[in-house]
Amino acid sequence: RRPTDTEIDWKAYMQEVEGFANGTFDYTQLKGDTGPLVYPAGFVYIFLGLYHATGRGSDIRLAQYLFAGLYLLNLLLVFRIYCRTNKVPPYVFFFMCCASYRIHSIFVLRLFNDPVAMAILFLAINLFLEEHWSWGCLLFSLAVSVKMNILLFAPGLLFLLLQRFGLLGCIPKLCICALLQVRLGLPFLLVNPVGYLTRSFDLGRQFQFKWTVNWRFLPEEVFQNRVFHAALLLAHLAGLGLFALHRWHSSKENILTLLKDPAKRKPASPRLTVNNILWQASCVCPLNVGAWIVFILFSSNFLGVCCSRSLHYQFYVWYFHTLPYLLWCTPTTKLGHMPKVLLLGVIELCWNTYPSTVCSSLSLHICHGLILLQLWYGTAPTPVSQTPPPSRKPTAMSKKAQ
Repeated sequence: RRPTDTEIDWKAYMQEVEGFANGTFDYTQLKGDTGPLVYPAGFVYIFLGLYHATGRGSDIRLAQYLFAGLYLLNLLLVFRIYCRTNKVPPYVFFFMCCASYRIHSIFVLRLFNDPVAMAILFLAINLFLEEHWSWGCLLFSLAVSVKMNILLFAPGLLFLLLQRFGLLGCIPKLCICALLQVRLGLPFLLVNPVGYLTRSFDLGRQFQFKWTVNWRFLPEEVFQNRVFHAALLLAHLAGLGLFALHRWHSSKENILTLLKDPAKRKPASPRLTVNNILWQASCVCPLNVGAWIVFILFSSNFLGVCCSRSLHYQFYVWYFHTLPYLLWCTPTTKLGHMPKVLLLGVIELCWNTYPSTVCSSLSLHICHGLILLQLWYGTAPTPVSQTPPPSRKPTAMSKKAQ
């Protein structure tokens, strides 16, 4: 009998963590049928728990039930974020729940680690919205330890931390992220630190052309060319810089003022709460107060997805649940809803075309480009009153923001 993709991926994961269960702490020795282990240590601990819960990985059906529960939890976390932003019309949630065969496959059939990382990430964003910045950073770092794609959100998070706390204030939050990575990787760092770092955080890893979803229209030699990779990196950095300077930055002052303590910025104000920061953000972006954090994080991730060296089918989960927000965070007329729904449908068709084709990959880039243009022009600065609205919270800063 020909093994299914589920068995291949799940079996490889179980083989990779089985070595650790048997006492192997040299990361270069942890391997499966699909190759060496290339994920950080958080992946090992989480899937080691699944390894033991499913009888050393033999009970695939139980694992699928567990991932079905993860899928429902992920939806709950995403819906809670969207309720806070109040930007997406309710009927769009139908598409998020029921209209994506590929997402259901990634979660419940394929059992990839990508959904695990994204669920933890959405929990971290919920904590950011509640001003639990330290706990949010801890969970953000935990998500990174499951899969590195979470780092695409990192530029947006760094911007928010600087805006919220200033340079000195955000250093403890960054230390939380770093210390968790060290703690999780410590058993492997003590045995073979170079092996662990090069395997789990390999940013130069080559991707196979046969699996690419987004660059199928290119010749394979161009796809594998290092110059092409460097051009994508430069485009990514340029996009982040432009959005940070002209769409994320909420003040007419130089962006370097973010390095100052918030209390010392002009106009002089007490140390800022999230509501005050987000009011300042509304001066340049027509978003409500609860949407600003989400806008920065989701757009940061989307820029990274657009400039990725390769997108494989399981990578769809990296940004699928953010697409409705990216499409509806900008002003929409009654007749403007249909083009956005159409974009969602075309993107879904591109990801459901297997193997990818020249047409599907080009269509995906066109859709990404249209979303980027909408984000850029739909969040252009608009003149507003310079008098901030009264805060609902009388205190300058809540204790849970510490």
